[in-house]
Amino acid sequence: MARRNVHTVPDGKGGWINRTEGSQRGFGAAPTKAEAQAAGRESTKRTGGEHTIHNRDGKIAEKNTYPRSSDPRSSKG
Repeated sequence: MARRNVHTVPDGKGGWINRTEGSQRGFGAAPTKAEAQAAGRESTKRTGGEHTIHNRDGKIAEKNTYPRSSDPRSSKG
């Protein structure tokens, strides 16, 4: 299974949705950010990749890499 990056973003209708990088279609639509984040996290954990969570203004609030061992930002010391 290919690694894929997922973005949790506002859907423009007051709710939240997850989008796979390079795709126009979304999945895991939810009325709250927390519910959409949970769906995006589970999807990213299954396939591996980076889960990026955005705020309503479009700015990145958080990034998580799964599995953690493949995080290029982790450093010793």
